[in-house]
Amino acid sequence: MFRSIRVLPLLTLSALALAPGALGADQTAGATGGAFQLGVMQTGGPAAASAELLEDDVYILGAGDGLTLRFLVEQELSGPVDILNDGTASLPLLGNVRLTGLTVSQASLWLESLYKRQLLRPELQLTVSRPRPLRVAVVGEVERPGVYTLTTSEQSQTEAAVAITGLPTLVDAIQKAGGLAAQADLRQVVLQRRLPGDRPLYKRARVNLFTLVREGDLLQNPLLFDGDTIRVLRAEESAEEAIEVATTTLSPTSITVNVVGEVKAPGRLQLPANIPLVQSVLAAGGPQNWRANTGDVELVRINRNGTATRERFRLNYGEGASNEKNPPLRDGDTVVVNRSNLARTSDAIGAVSAPLSGLVNIWALVDLIQR
Repeated sequence: MFRSIRVLPLLTLSALALAPGALGADQTAGATGGAFQLGVMQTGGPAAASAELLEDDVYILGAGDGLTLRFLVEQELSGPVDILNDGTASLPLLGNVRLTGLTVSQASLWLESLYKRQLLRPELQLTVSRPRPLRVAVVGEVERPGVYTLTTSEQSQTEAAVAITGLPTLVDAIQKAGGLAAQADLRQVVLQRRLPGDRPLYKRARVNLFTLVREGDLLQNPLLFDGDTIRVLRAEESAEEAIEVATTTLSPTSITVNVVGEVKAPGRLQLPANIPLVQSVLAAGGPQNWRANTGDVELVRINRNGTATRERFRLNYGEGASNEKNPPLRDGDTVVVNRSNLARTSDAIGAVSAPLSGLVNIWALVDLIQR
């Protein structure tokens, strides 16, 4: 549990700030059996926190929370309490009191210390009756990075027909963001969470989603708290892993790829996510018998920063998925099967002979008229 904090009867929350300790930002604590690797960071200064603060997560009050305040003796003062946008709550006898950033137990102690000035028996119970909407940020290698509001009942955005029920988890947030991108590193997913207190102190945990999909380790799918940030890092993972992940509910079920050039059915195709390049050409009907140059197939890819890459590959039907010879495709890729030398020569002859044949036909028509 978090270290208990003695509340002093002051009208400022600085007394409730977490005390710094000896654990630095680059250190880890409490990582056993493949569970979280934890670290602490503080915005605007060096990271510091006691290792005992990392044992458990607790609900931190914030704007939008609906609370129930019940006095054990002075029951006429009991009733609902709402935390406003400025982080304060309007309380009987006290007026506006700032509660945001505190745990429920910290807020209870804080209010008791304030009510001691007004009441002989200030004992009270504070509970969360209506939690605020859970908003999290999902950034990095996901299909649609951004800020999302999660509820206990909704549909995922991975087109995998996955119903999200119950308290939202890390996987639910990734599904809501459209699933993992092709370059996502499942072993390097960072979850950042604020710690209780007035100062902006955060905890970071590193999650291994590959262990989750391979071994079913549910420790890698923690429940989320309001204000969490999920960052999916980028990595050059093997093509085999990318295709395996594409079959899970963490990725979109299909992508759109353009296959053009010397194939039997060129066009815009809906294909399974992370399908290898060779299979995409086969999905377009395969290469034209003599017109296609199977040794000159180009992959044109538009990156997120607006740049484009262009690589050449040789079609080999016996080649398994690999980044070097048969790369998995991403949404929006274009595969170009270029012409063979024989097709170029034939097209060049046709381009030259077509106007000449038309000219011959004109002279023949003139000759018939003059007869």
